[in-house]
Amino acid sequence: MAPANAMAITRSLAGRTLFVTGATRGIGLAIAVRAARDGANVAFIGKTDTPHPKLPGTIHDAARAIESAGGRALPIACDLRDEAAVEAAVAATVDRFGGVDILVNNASAISLAGTLDTPAKRFDLMMGVNARGTYVASRTCLPHLIAAAKSGRNPHVLALAPPPTFDPKWYRDHVAYTLAKVGMSLVTLGMAEEFREQGVAFNGLWPRTVIATAAVAMIPGAQAAQQHMRTPEIVADAAHAIVTRDARTCTGRFLIDEDVLREEGVTDFDRYAVEPGQPLMSDLFLG
Repeated sequence: MAPANAMAITRSLAGRTLFVTGATRGIGLAIAVRAARDGANVAFIGKTDTPHPKLPGTIHDAARAIESAGGRALPIACDLRDEAAVEAAVAATVDRFGGVDILVNNASAISLAGTLDTPAKRFDLMMGVNARGTYVASRTCLPHLIAAAKSGRNPHVLALAPPPTFDPKWYRDHVAYTLAKVGMSLVTLGMAEEFREQGVAFNGLWPRTVIATAAVAMIPGAQAAQQHMRTPEIVADAAHAIVTRDARTCTGRFLIDEDVLREEGVTDFDRYAVEPGQPLMSDLFLG
């Protein structure tokens, strides 16, 4: 007799439902589009319902990209810090697609500033979106993910979060951001153990190099260094590889995009470079 999750480990997301936080652009959108290429259903939340003066795209533009790739999209305007709004968004997803099989905790706020340049309001923003947002989205989706496990649908939660670190060098220059980002990692670590026996996987994924996104481009000096970065597609391909692995054996791990793809047999990484042949910038929290 085939195992209960035999269908789940075919490495395709066809017919699966993803709930992605922060998929209007960048890494979140790339992950959504990669899933859509398999024929997945993708519900996602973002704040950009109308054009933003500084950032490209809206949730409606993202929905068109997902559908053009072959998926079914449900764009939802939502502030991740609003628990009731997140609950309503997940309910709408279940109403539209029948459940949630995969949660991608991608949304994140970033400010690489020191303590004296980080007012409490900005600290609260980063903690609210990063650590608390990961907790709220995970908690809200979990009843549906547990149900997916019982149905053999191989449920995964994937956070765009680094390996947990207590190295002081990563706290020294931007303690508020590091607390908020590593907070995502610790939520993921704890829930991996809490829900291991129920068959819901929780893993972290982090890029080896800086990724060229609109959010990164807003960091002073980053725009001029984009030739030393990779594109979001490397993270999307790694995310796809993780969430199509067996949830009962691949959980509680903090993975690096390049390492994941090497395990999948990828050897050509130039295709992910903004400018092939240029030296690459390592991302934060590594080394």
